[in-house]
Amino acid sequence: MKSRTKKSRYLRLQTRIFLQLSLMALGTIILIWAMYVGVFSGRLADWAVGLIQRLFFVEYEQALGLYNYYVRGNFDLIFWLVFAFLFLFLFRFALSWFMKYFRQIDRGLDALLLEDDKEIVLSPEISEMEQKLNLVRHTLQKRKLETLLSEQRKNDMVMYLAHDIRTPLTSVIGYLSLLEEAPDMPETQREKYVHITLDKAYRLEHLVNEFFEITRYNLQQIILEKEEIDLSYLLIQMADEFYPILEDHANKIELDVPENLRIFGDPDRLARVFNNILKNAVAYSRPGTLIRIRAGQSHGEVFVCFENQGRTIPRQKLDAIFEKFYRLDEARQTESGGAGLGLAIAREIVLLHGGRITAQSEDGVTVFRVELPIKSAGGSS
Repeated sequence: MKSRTKKSRYLRLQTRIFLQLSLMALGTIILIWAMYVGVFSGRLADWAVGLIQRLFFVEYEQALGLYNYYVRGNFDLIFWLVFAFLFLFLFRFALSWFMKYFRQIDRGLDALLLEDDKEIVLSPEISEMEQKLNLVRHTLQKRKLETLLSEQRKNDMVMYLAHDIRTPLTSVIGYLSLLEEAPDMPETQREKYVHITLDKAYRLEHLVNEFFEITRYNLQQIILEKEEIDLSYLLIQMADEFYPILEDHANKIELDVPENLRIFGDPDRLARVFNNILKNAVAYSRPGTLIRIRAGQSHGEVFVCFENQGRTIPRQKLDAIFEKFYRLDEARQTESGGAGLGLAIAREIVLLHGGRITAQSEDGVTVFRVELPIKSAGGSS
């Protein structure tokens, strides 16, 4: 069925070629038939004798003798030579006509290489090729735009991080200078300055890690090492590890995960997926609200949902939330978010597992849903 559909796409071109070749063959036959009739009716002979008289300035009897000896005596050879010449001439004409399609396709490929913004237009007979070339052109333009936007976001993020590093670094230097210059400083004040310096140093470490995260994302190739995973235990363990972060935000986690929910995948990579999503949920949820984690099995797949309450994410931002270096808060401060890689990395890992990740946001409730196949054909990829 599929091959029949593909064949019918070029039916117009096949019909055109068939008609062209048929006309070429018919034209050759008509010309040869006309020549043959002309010889036997005497018309062609009279014309040939007259031509010999004018060319060589001889009498009729002498011209007739030359005609009989050179032309009529080699009629079979001349006939086939004329037939071959006419056939090759018409075939060359038909071939030139057919080659125009290749020239059009060649111009279309040149337009792709030159990144021409104009639509590629081909003959109606190869409209299918025209559609494919334009589809490739639009795809390449889209990928180029996405690459430029991603590169711009990365450059902006590096610039913002570099700017933000100055603040904690200046504070660390300033407080350490105070501690060095005042060795007899009261203990309570010394403890205060040490605490502030340590807090700024942690902040500085976080920003430096963001730089490493950007570099590592550009260089890494994610390799999966799959095994059977107890997904229930993985989610419970992750929720426990987030307890300090949840305390800082006054949030709590509500788990709704069935026991012995198993899946075949890379435990470290999937843990990173859920960690990145939960970190995002905490960062953008309102203080004191509940973060719900639900998991289950449906139609041969396992799903995990993360639900948090906060600002509704606009549709245009929701579509771009999984792009690398994209952050919901476009302010220069990086206190409430990372380099905009967490969800992009999560999507890449989920796709490598053969799953999908989506996000919905309505009435202040945002839900991230991860769907993964329960079983996989390969052990690693």
